[in-house]
Amino acid sequence: MNLRLVQKFRQSRALMLGSGLLLLIILCALLANVVYPQDPLDIVAPANLWPGAPDHYLGTDMMGRDMGAGLMHAASVSLAVGFFAALLSVTIGIALGVVAGYAGGWIDDVLMRLTEMFQTFPSFLFAVVLVVILEPSIYSIIFAIGITAWPQIARLVRAEALRVRNAEFVTAAHTIGLPGYRILLSHVLPNSLAPVVVTTSVLMAHAILTEASLSFLGLGDPGVISWGSMIGMGRSTLRTAWYMTALPGAAIFVTVISLMLLGNGLNDLFNPRVQQNGK
Repeated sequence: MNLRLVQKFRQSRALMLGSGLLLLIILCALLANVVYPQDPLDIVAPANLWPGAPDHYLGTDMMGRDMGAGLMHAASVSLAVGFFAALLSVTIGIALGVVAGYAGGWIDDVLMRLTEMFQTFPSFLFAVVLVVILEPSIYSIIFAIGITAWPQIARLVRAEALRVRNAEFVTAAHTIGLPGYRILLSHVLPNSLAPVVVTTSVLMAHAILTEASLSFLGLGDPGVISWGSMIGMGRSTLRTAWYMTALPGAAIFVTVISLMLLGNGLNDLFNPRVQQNGK
């Protein structure tokens, strides 16, 4: 089975390319303190040095901060926001979705109405309001993104739980007298998570883009550098020093593309319909 998965992994160009790009970005984040041990917010050179300057190969910003240091240190911040915001969304979505799908009845109705209520809110505006109320910080941004992105996961898991609860092995578990919570945790939940694996990468990409948008609007953590805050700081010099926004913008683009490719590749890997069509 493992050999078959490895073969399918190698055959999926999207999965190979997405994984390779994402690993490269993670490596940059891990090596940031080695390559640039100084604080990325420190002024280290004259301002507005274009890429290619000696000792500052990606240039400096309008304050004289090294762009390369900022990009590498910001990678860990943006990836952490994407991961933990997606983790929060997935946790809430799985919990509500599997309970709604398995329990049915009025519990399903209440939880789905709650999900629909969250879906009717403009998610980005809701996130802006939450960050303003809680004060801009990495933690408030992660909470705001995570608490607004779970409805999609809840609906996916609910649909799977509705299918699984009528399966023969669940009926057999009822027959031998297993309590409902054990059936839910041991049988329904594990068999309802397949779509979540694919969607999580999309949620991470969404979280990174949302964090960049919030930071661009000045709602990022002022004590931490991220790609979005770099774009926001460089917008005033967009006409004269476009590289200050282009470089972090390219980093966001590559990261989001890698996550989307990873999601598409995982879909090809786990979706039986795609596998059948490929035979």
